[in-house]
Amino acid sequence: YQYATLFGGLEEFGGLPIVNLQSAGVLGINAVAKRAFDLLFSAVFLAVLSPLLVLVALAVKLTSRGPILYRQERVGLDGKPFAMLKFRTMRSDAEEAGPRFAERADPRATPIGGYLRRTSLDELPQLLNVLIGDMSLVGPRPERPVFIARFRRRIPRYQLRHMVKAGMTGWAQIHGLRGKTSIAKRVEYDLYYIEHWSLLLDLRILLRTIAFGFLSRNAY
Repeated sequence: YQYATLFGGLEEFGGLPIVNLQSAGVLGINAVAKRAFDLLFSAVFLAVLSPLLVLVALAVKLTSRGPILYRQERVGLDGKPFAMLKFRTMRSDAEEAGPRFAERADPRATPIGGYLRRTSLDELPQLLNVLIGDMSLVGPRPERPVFIARFRRRIPRYQLRHMVKAGMTGWAQIHGLRGKTSIAKRVEYDLYYIEHWSLLLDLRILLRTIAFGFLSRNAY
C-alpha cells in the first residue's frame, strides 16, 4: 500500500480493491532527458565557476593541513554507495570518535570551514559527481550508510528516496529542510518530488537554489 500511494492508486473491480501501480517519473525517456539536463548544466557550471573553485581550493590548502577534497561514502540510486566529493571543511581527525552530524559553530571545523558550509561552497565539487553520473543536480540529498541504517527503521518509506539519483539540491532543501531539521519531513518532501518529477520542476528547484539556497539559515 505504501508503494501504491506513491506511484499509483487504489481502484475497485468487482467490489474488490485493486492496486493500480504506475511507474516512477524518472524512467525511460524521462531518465534520458534528466541526464541530458544534468550533463548540460553541470558542464556549464563547472566552466563558469572554475575560477571560484580554484580560489576555494587554495583557501582550503593554505588554512589547514590535509587534502583539498574530502571523499565520503554516500548512498544513491537503488541503494548503491558512491564517493561524494566536497571541499574539506573539517580537521583531518574530525571523526576519530565516530561519525556524527555537523553542528552550528562546529569545533571540528577548519578556519574557513564554517563559512564554506554556510554558503554551500563546499558542495561545488559535487558537480563532478553529477558529470560522471553518480548524482543529479536535483534529487534527494544523499545520506551516509550509518545514518540510513537508523532512519530506515523508524521512518516509513525512507528507502523510496533511492528510486532516483541523489541530488546536489532538492525540493526539501529549497524549503529550508537542512541541518538539524526533521528527517521525516525531508522524506515527505523527497517523495513528493519523486512523484511529481518533471524537467520544469528540476529547473524551478535549481533556479531557486541559485537565487536563495547558498545562504540558507539551516546550512552549517
